[in-house]
Amino acid sequence: MLERIDHGDVHEIRMARPPVNALSPAMVQALSSALDESGRDARAIVLSGQPGMFSAGLDMKDLLQRNREEMVQFWNDFFGLLRRLATSPVPVTVAMTGHSPAGGAVMSIFCDVRVAAAGEFKMGVNEVQVGMAMPPIIHTGIKRLVGARQAERLCVGGLLIGPDEALRIGLVDEVVPVEEVIPRAIARSDNLLALPPKAMLATRQLCRADLVAAFEVLGEADADAMNAGWFSDETQGTMKAVLAKLAAKR
Repeated sequence: MLERIDHGDVHEIRMARPPVNALSPAMVQALSSALDESGRDARAIVLSGQPGMFSAGLDMKDLLQRNREEMVQFWNDFFGLLRRLATSPVPVTVAMTGHSPAGGAVMSIFCDVRVAAAGEFKMGVNEVQVGMAMPPIIHTGIKRLVGARQAERLCVGGLLIGPDEALRIGLVDEVVPVEEVIPRAIARSDNLLALPPKAMLATRQLCRADLVAAFEVLGEADADAMNAGWFSDETQGTMKAVLAKLAAKR
C-alpha cells in the first residue's frame, strides 16, 4: 500500500493503493507506522500519491462493513495518524499529486507545507456532503490555515474547490504542474533542512504548539462521538447512496 523512497535526508512516503488511495484501517495503520519509522530515520518527510490522485479519503465501502467496536478502533487510529502528522519531530511536506477530497485534504491540513497539482483537481473537507459532521479537531486544523470565515464556508457547505482557489485562501502553499509536485515538495523540504537545524526546529516547535495542544484534549469521547454519528440513520443512508451512485457510473 505504500512505497518508501529515500532522497538523501528526505524520506518520501508514497501512497500506492489503487485506484484512489482510500484510507482503510490497514492503510491508516501502515501510514502511521511509516511516519514513525521515517520520523526516526529522516530529517524531513514528503507524503505523496500518484499523478492525478493524492487520496480520495476514507474507504467508505470497507468501513460501512465494520461493527461499532471496529469503528471505535478506526477513529482512534485515524486521529492518531493526524496526531503523528501534527507532532512529527521532523517537517512533513505533502505532495498533493491530484484529487484530495475529505481525508486526503484532512491529512494535508496537519502537515507543515502543502504543494498541490495544477489542473482540474478538487480538494476540500466535504464530510457534510456524505452525511458526516465535521470533527472538532479537523475544524481546528482547517481554521488555523484559512481563518474562521473560510473554514465555516468550506466545512458547512462541504465544498470541493480547485487548486487555484485553495492557494488564494491559504489551504495550500503552492500550485505547480502535476509532474513537478513531488520534486517541488522535496525541494521545499531541502530548503528547510538548509537552515541552521536547531534554530529551525525550535522555531517550528514554537509555531506549531497550538496545533499540538489541540490533540492533547482528544480522548475516548471523540471516538464515541464519531461513532454515534457514523451509525446514525442519516449518515449510513447518505453514504450508501453515495456509493450506489458511484457504482452506477462505473
